[in-house]
Amino acid sequence: MNRGLIIFAREPVPGRVKTRLAGAMGHLAAAELYAAMLADVLEQAASIPGIRPLLFWDCAGASIPACLGLPPMESFEQAGTTLGRRMADAFGRAFGLGCEVCCIIGSDSPDLPLEYIRQAFELLERDRSDAVFGPADDGGYYLLGLRRTWTELFEDIAWGTPQVLAASLELAHGLGLRTELLPSWYDIDTLDDLARLLDSPGTNAPRTRGAAAGLLKHGAAPFAPTPFSARTVKLPPDQGNQPCHRS
Repeated sequence: MNRGLIIFAREPVPGRVKTRLAGAMGHLAAAELYAAMLADVLEQAASIPGIRPLLFWDCAGASIPACLGLPPMESFEQAGTTLGRRMADAFGRAFGLGCEVCCIIGSDSPDLPLEYIRQAFELLERDRSDAVFGPADDGGYYLLGLRRTWTELFEDIAWGTPQVLAASLELAHGLGLRTELLPSWYDIDTLDDLARLLDSPGTNAPRTRGAAAGLLKHGAAPFAPTPFSARTVKLPPDQGNQPCHRS
């Protein structure tokens, strides 16, 4: 089947990303850390065979950053006034592009095991479920997989609260959808989350691990240049629903 993997991303601009971590490290360091996380997520996504990565940007103005040195990926501008509407729109566009099953992830879990993503697609393709959720430790979800767009799943949700997953499951069951849960995972939102990443085995998320090690050791990270340069691509006003850049 045609598998689509939506990745929600923000331009790594100080003050717009990782605001909770910015209280401990400053907005500039938080933005550089987020850029490292996003680069790891994109490289991981591009390494999964048999999927079509679709990168949806929350752009600052009419521009998106150039993804230097990362695998080419179809990129779009997010559309919608709330997170739920932006997610529903992204699913609708992905299915409209020919995807038969589709999952969405964010950029807050750079060390997410790829096996969890593969498992979500397998559950959808076996017709065992209509919706697959990846529970996050904070009460939200790190992944949602669907066989088609149910806009009701994205309505009346208090996004950013510990009730997101429970409320979403309640909506899904009210729609008569078959649901499956993946193993739980965590987002990187605090210094404790960075320490958890460093304490975990493995070598995945190398950019994030390097940034986290510098932060926890020195209080500021000796960041190398990130793949997201200040060079941006400007979007014509009528391209909000079109691919806005191929990096």
